[in-house]
Amino acid sequence: MTDTTPEPDPYLEHRRLLFATAYQMLGSVADAEDVLQDAWLAWNSADRSAVRNPRAYLVRTVTNLALNRLTSARATREAYVGPWLPEPLLTSPDAAQETEVADTVSTALMVVLETLGPTERAVFLLREVFGYSHAEIAGILERPESTVRQIAHRAREHVQARRPRFDADPAQREKVAARFIAACSGGDLNAVMEVLAPDVTLWSDGGGKVTAARRPLHGLDHVARWMLGVLAKPQSAGVALRPATINGETGVLFALGDTPVGAVTFDLVDGRIQNLRMQLNPDKLRGLRPDLL
Repeated sequence: MTDTTPEPDPYLEHRRLLFATAYQMLGSVADAEDVLQDAWLAWNSADRSAVRNPRAYLVRTVTNLALNRLTSARATREAYVGPWLPEPLLTSPDAAQETEVADTVSTALMVVLETLGPTERAVFLLREVFGYSHAEIAGILERPESTVRQIAHRAREHVQARRPRFDADPAQREKVAARFIAACSGGDLNAVMEVLAPDVTLWSDGGGKVTAARRPLHGLDHVARWMLGVLAKPQSAGVALRPATINGETGVLFALGDTPVGAVTFDLVDGRIQNLRMQLNPDKLRGLRPDLL
């Protein structure tokens, strides 16, 4: 009896990997979805009989589409109002299995990746995150392998020099997040200050559309008072804070009913929050929808 079950479409089979590639390249959920749509159109118009390795073909397509978009986006980001932060992505606690990105999708790393040029970023991600060989990356980017090796070495050193050193214990992050939420929800200045490091820095991204600091804020008292001031504003009435796994780590979700209105990710050093990244731009909250992936 002939098996008439259709073979799975490689695009659908590898969609999570393709999304992860585009998202980490661009730092934007919306842009990553646009790239995947363009990749799907390219895949459907391709001569598939000539494609020996569909996965490699699709990753190459997504990478190059993302490179083109990232290059054109640089000028726009330079004119951005206030600090630019990547779009947060709601992930499950077992992010390694769910999205194939694990802790490599952390906001801290993505902020560092923003300091790389487009090609360096692509090479770093393909090599260090997705495990492609230098020869495979050379084929994807159509560059000599020797050039790719040099770019990979330079990008790795750049990231290692700038990547924050912080405590990664998940249980500790959960405890600190719970304390942070309780302190902020109760409007307790002293309790907020107890959970922050003395040299804490806060970046808030409002995109010029909602209340956010135009420059990074530094120092315990300054950051704590600003945070509580934002939460005390009339437009924050009814907003609830709750823990959530954001970009592969425990963070804090701000929600008005079932609607996400913000997200906080943070780095821990010696059990206290040293870096706070607060995404409030309403145009950059699409990734906080649980049905995205």
